[in-house]
Amino acid sequence: MPNEPQPISAIEANELLSSGALLLDVRENDEWDAGHSAVALHIPLAEVPDRWSEIPNDQIVVCVCRVGGRSARAAEFLFQQGYDTRNLAGGMLAWEEAGLAFIAADTTPRII
Repeated sequence: MPNEPQPISAIEANELLSSGALLLDVRENDEWDAGHSAVALHIPLAEVPDRWSEIPNDQIVVCVCRVGGRSARAAEFLFQQGYDTRNLAGGMLAWEEAGLAFIAADTTPRII
């Protein structure tokens, strides 16, 4: 395991998910509702310190937000708790740009 969480691309993240990794979306509720991966676990960044025990620690955790800043903080926090974490560089914007699937709560204009 590296000494700190590593940034990865959306394609690399998707490959890890196919191999059993967990996608942790740390965006706010309105961002989540606008569009998210169907396989993601949603815990807003501000809640991660209180809810990190809900996150399985027996698999790689790929953290994602809109562009990668908040998810980098979540990945670092979880790494310090002993998790094997990665940060999705470019966040959900990179996810969408890579053509990866996502779902939305409704049909209102979205800001991923």
